[in-house]
Amino acid sequence: MNRKQTIFITRGALIAALYFALTLLSSLFGLSSGAVQCRLSEALCVLPAFLPEAIPGLFIGCLLANLIGGNVFDILLGSLATFIGAVGTRFLRKVKCRLLLPLPTVFANTLLIPIVILLMTGTQFAFGAYLAFAVTVFIGECISALLLGTVLDRVLYRSRFFSKESENGKTS
Repeated sequence: MNRKQTIFITRGALIAALYFALTLLSSLFGLSSGAVQCRLSEALCVLPAFLPEAIPGLFIGCLLANLIGGNVFDILLGSLATFIGAVGTRFLRKVKCRLLLPLPTVFANTLLIPIVILLMTGTQFAFGAYLAFAVTVFIGECISALLLGTVLDRVLYRSRFFSKESENGKTS
């Protein structure tokens, strides 16, 4: 394994660990699951705009955090939502309006997590119930991914280290 691969794997693992730890911290305050979710870890979903290794890191971190809860629907669909959001953010990395970066995460979670909630609660699937849960998930994602993610993006984007890497497309 060469140096570049080692750095990629190490950064991805650190991002996974950070996502996992922030989700557990959110859980301590009752924020990481339920109808209104405000996982602090969702702010990290802007990281693929800076580092491609953030995509597997976020996915693995979310998968591990969801394994703690033990619900198969959240393990599959919740992790998939994070993966879709991370990939979408990576595609948007060169947009001039950086406020757009968290939107793939917000929308992926808003579309998929209400299904998880419906399946977990045993609520009969109806468009009204889905829409109600989608609104609550959207609110939580706007706080965690959009608001906190935008703050994180601004800090990282203004730092010399990340802005040079982003402009050059380098990961090491």
